[in-house]
Amino acid sequence: MYQHELARSGEALFKIRGHYLTAVVIVGAMIAYHFRAIGPFATESANQAWFWVSLAVASAGALIRIITSGFAALGTSGNSKDAPVAAELNTTGPYSLVRNPLYVGRILNFTGIAMLSGSWVYGALVFLISVIVYERVAVFEEEFLRTQFPEAHAAWAAKVPFLLPRLHGWLKPKYPFWVRRCIRRENKKLFWLATALLAYDFARRGFDFGQLPENPVWYYAWAVLALVSLAIHLLRRFTKTFADIS
Repeated sequence: MYQHELARSGEALFKIRGHYLTAVVIVGAMIAYHFRAIGPFATESANQAWFWVSLAVASAGALIRIITSGFAALGTSGNSKDAPVAAELNTTGPYSLVRNPLYVGRILNFTGIAMLSGSWVYGALVFLISVIVYERVAVFEEEFLRTQFPEAHAAWAAKVPFLLPRLHGWLKPKYPFWVRRCIRRENKKLFWLATALLAYDFARRGFDFGQLPENPVWYYAWAVLALVSLAIHLLRRFTKTFADIS
């Protein structure tokens, strides 16, 4: 009964999960504007360490998603907002260590982005909310997978943990790394990480263009990344570059 309730709430969260990262960044920018510090400590050195640890957590989450998206079978782990899709059951590569590696990546990525706001409270809160949200979404998706691949899923689930990765049992990915699929799936997430860094910095400057550094190289880098992201979006919409990739 409890599992069924988790799945039902996960179905609702599945359809709106794409907006969660936007909310995390917006609230994080407001926190950065209020406190004007890159970390929660009293010393600059401690705050610098907090920044780099936060960036490492966010980047680790992004890297997990990049690896998972690149090695996952086509027709699986898609961006559908309506219902799960699965042409086959992923059980190799990252899926041999944990059944929901994409959501492990999201939890870490979102937590790191929240930490970059400079608030440990916000980082802890986003971590807890992310675990609750993606636990339910994953239960909903696994309910679907059990109906599609009952025997294979049961055998896989008996060995591989749900959200906490194991440290052994790696199986070589079944397919080669799909670069185009990785670009299609993850370019927005990487862009949002860069956007969070820029938004938080601008917020700490009081959203005042007069307070920008003399050589705002990171702002220029973000502008270039924004153009790249726009180009990828246009290729997806108006060409067949990514047409055969889910």
